[in-house]
Amino acid sequence: MHNAVISVVGYGPLLEGRPMRRREFITFIGGAAAWPLAARAQQQPVPVIGVLSVAPAGFANDRFGEFRKGLQENGFTEGKNVAIEYRWAEGHLERLPSLVMDLVRSQAAVIFTTGGNVPALVAMGATATIPIVFSTAVDPVRSGLVTSLNRPDRNATGATLVAGSLGTKQIGLLRELAPKARKIGMLINPNDPDSELETVNVQAAVQAMGEQISILEATSSEEIDKAFATLGQLKLDGLLVNPDPIFLPRRDQIVALAAQYGVPTIYYAREYVAAGGLMSYGGSFLWVYRQCGIYVARILKGDKPADLPVMQPTKFELVINAKTAKTLGLSVPNALLATADEVIE
Repeated sequence: MHNAVISVVGYGPLLEGRPMRRREFITFIGGAAAWPLAARAQQQPVPVIGVLSVAPAGFANDRFGEFRKGLQENGFTEGKNVAIEYRWAEGHLERLPSLVMDLVRSQAAVIFTTGGNVPALVAMGATATIPIVFSTAVDPVRSGLVTSLNRPDRNATGATLVAGSLGTKQIGLLRELAPKARKIGMLINPNDPDSELETVNVQAAVQAMGEQISILEATSSEEIDKAFATLGQLKLDGLLVNPDPIFLPRRDQIVALAAQYGVPTIYYAREYVAAGGLMSYGGSFLWVYRQCGIYVARILKGDKPADLPVMQPTKFELVINAKTAKTLGLSVPNALLATADEVIE
C-alpha cells in the first residue's frame, strides 16, 4: 500500500517546494477517494472512536473534556464501553493521509476530525463508509463537506462555528472599542482554502465604510513575526485575526506581538483573550466539541450522518479583556460592557 501525501505550505515541511492552490487541493481531495482501504480485521470488543486533529498532542484538553461529556451523557464512557484512538498531525497537514489510514486500519467505528475542514476532507477522501463527525469554524457547504446543512447527504456531519463569516461583525465591534482604528489589517493563512471568500467579504465591508484594509499573510511562526513587522511599517491601527487552525496554537505569540506593536486586535475565539488579547467574538469551541460528542454517540447507536443536520451555534460570545484595553489606552464603552458575555479584569 502506498501512503498518499499532501504538500501544503504553512502546515508543515514542504515536499514539493510550492504551495498547493485551492483548485489543486480540491482536485487532490477528489482523487483521494481512490485510496485503497485496509480489510476489516476481527471486531473489537468495544467500538473505537478515531480522533484526527491538526493540532499538537494534548492540545485543547478542555475541549476534548467537553467531547467526552457529550459521549458520556449519551451512554458512552472512554475506557468502559468505548475506546478513543487519537492521531495528532502536530501542525503538519501532509501527515493527515497516513494518520487517517491508520484509523481505518484500527477499525474506527466513527472518525472525529478537528482543526477546520481539511482533516474532514482528507478523511472523506479515505473512506466513504466510516461515519465522520467534524468540528470546524468555517462553512462546510462551501468547502464540499456536506450538500446542505439540513441534509448532509454523505458520510459526514458535525458542528460549525461559522466563524469565517463573522468578519464584518468583528470589524464593527473593533471599531466600537477602538474608534480611531481606520487602517485595519487582516491576518490570514493564504493556503487555507476557506480564507478567500472571507477576505473578499471583509474587504467589501471595510471599503464600504470608506476605510482601508491590508491583508497580512502568514503560514508559520516566522511569517507571523514578518506579518506584524509589515503591520508596523504600514502603521495599521487595527487587526482582525482570521480563523485558521495554525493560528490558535500560536496565540501567545500573536497576542504578544499585538501588545508589542500596540495594535487593537479582535479574534474569533475566547482563548486569545484569556491569553491577553483585547477582544473576541464568535461561537464557543466548548459547545462545538460537546455537540460533536453527542453526535458520535448517536451514530454509535445507529443514526446515520446523512440524517443528522450540521449544528450551528444559536449564540455568539463577546469577550473583552479590560486590562489589555487599559494598557492600549482604550476606554471600553458602556454599551459594549453591557453586551459582553465576559469581561476579563
